[in-house]
Amino acid sequence: MKPYIIVNPIAGSIVDRDGLLKQLRRLNPRKLHLTQRAGEAERYARDAIRAGCDYVIAAGGDGTLNEVINGIAPPGHMGGFCVGIVPLGTANDFARTIGLPASVDDNIDILRAKQTAPIDLVRVRSDCTRYFVNVSAGGFSGLVDEKLTPEIKSTWGPLAYLRSAAAALPELHAYHTNIVFDDGERLMIELYNVIVANGQFVAGGLPIAPQADLRDGLLDVVLVPRRSPAKMVLLAAEMLLGNHLSTNEVIFRRAKKISVRSRPGMWFNVDGELVGNDPAVFQILPGALEFVISNR
Repeated sequence: MKPYIIVNPIAGSIVDRDGLLKQLRRLNPRKLHLTQRAGEAERYARDAIRAGCDYVIAAGGDGTLNEVINGIAPPGHMGGFCVGIVPLGTANDFARTIGLPASVDDNIDILRAKQTAPIDLVRVRSDCTRYFVNVSAGGFSGLVDEKLTPEIKSTWGPLAYLRSAAAALPELHAYHTNIVFDDGERLMIELYNVIVANGQFVAGGLPIAPQADLRDGLLDVVLVPRRSPAKMVLLAAEMLLGNHLSTNEVIFRRAKKISVRSRPGMWFNVDGELVGNDPAVFQILPGALEFVISNR
């Protein structure tokens, strides 16, 4: 079936919208929708389901992909349905995890071939229920996302996340956190961050969960305990290199389910979009999403 294509026309890497739309029409879409505001990609994805479409393409960044997935993810909607992406955002972290190329034309070739594979999906229940494929982070990361305005994205480009982190530093504080893994192991600890990962990268290429596997049926959980400023600087350097899991400065676990409760409540983001604060319960849905992958 011809795909529905949902385009975020203000995604961070778009410089020639008309040229991009011409490229996307090589996919011979059934419909090509341009979003105008937050939430529209999710609505268009639901429209595709109602129209009997079995193939939706998100042309945008991680946030656009997240909206599309939440449009199709509620129970009963996933069977026989596949999703693809043309990565056009500032970060494109999920596309990096699955090894997609940077070129729009190369991605269109992949989408035309429509080679798919089942990947894990994550459901998070907090003050609302959302689904995601890449990473959710709470604590300091939530503050960073609050600072990450469209103006900063537009002005700073790939450095936008570092700029927002600098703006959030004065508000850094620890959270008294209660975490339960698979309804068994329990930790009570002061944390700066809780990272729940399905994919490997955040913030435009930071390898926050370098061992994460989209098909292993497990969440990779990285906890950043309260540390001295000097240790935090060293940890930041290790994270940039993807070496932090081998240090004693973080706590690493794998689980199918993780429950988080803290004081004060942590704000969590899902694939870069703020969705609410804790208590939050994350659960892996193994192989729940059929995704178009590279055949290389």
